[in-house]
Amino acid sequence: MPLLRPTGHWIRQNLVVIAGLGTLAYLILPNVVVLVFSFNKPNGRFNYEWQRFSTDAWSDPCGVADMCGSLTLSLKLAVWATIGATVLGTMIAFALARYRFRARGAVSSLVFLPMAMPEVVMAASLATLFLNMGVDFGFWTILIAHIMFCLSFVVTAVKARVMSMDPRLEQAAQDLYATPAQTFWRVTLPIAAPGIASGALLSFALSFDDFVITNFNAGSTVTFPMFVWGSAQRGTPVQINVIGTAMFAIAVLCVLAGRLAGSRRKRSR
Repeated sequence: MPLLRPTGHWIRQNLVVIAGLGTLAYLILPNVVVLVFSFNKPNGRFNYEWQRFSTDAWSDPCGVADMCGSLTLSLKLAVWATIGATVLGTMIAFALARYRFRARGAVSSLVFLPMAMPEVVMAASLATLFLNMGVDFGFWTILIAHIMFCLSFVVTAVKARVMSMDPRLEQAAQDLYATPAQTFWRVTLPIAAPGIASGALLSFALSFDDFVITNFNAGSTVTFPMFVWGSAQRGTPVQINVIGTAMFAIAVLCVLAGRLAGSRRKRSR
């Protein structure tokens, strides 16, 4: 019994760390499964049971017809949606955080509404709008829908950063005879850059991964999430696991690079 007390005391002291590590392991476990099955060679069409080790899928990731085409389309949509949502969202965030105008509260509520609204409602509403306007479904309808969907997340991230800024820094720049443009580019924008970058990265991830809104507004256009959903009905190619593993590795490398750059910047100070 005396031996159990130190152990129980250590668990209580590190309970938050243990819970955090357990949650992290729970979140990473699906990615580990995807990684493992990217080296599988199934006997049939479905890649759900381990058969034998093989690197065939890694040597030919575009071996499945139309898969890399849909992947390229999703990346293109994500890039353009990120640019559009980041530019518009940054301007809206600055307007909401810095200026007082009529119906400011209503505009703020409308901007954040897509975050609280179910995706299927927004998807059906946009599809109805495009149908009534006689717009052909395809790349541009998906892009417009993705920008509208991602806009709220950019506004939230940038607005939080702008509202936490110390206005005395901009006042000090003006006291040193900086023009409004110089103050914005030299002081305001560098301080707001982390919020803008986080909103942009979130927009890219949401746009690339979206299925519900895309499915309603795509027409005959097939993005990568739609390709994965369609292939799952008749057999899941191993190459899908390869693409998923590669995207996860790229995301982890980007996070590590950001952390490394931040630590170096702190050391240089």
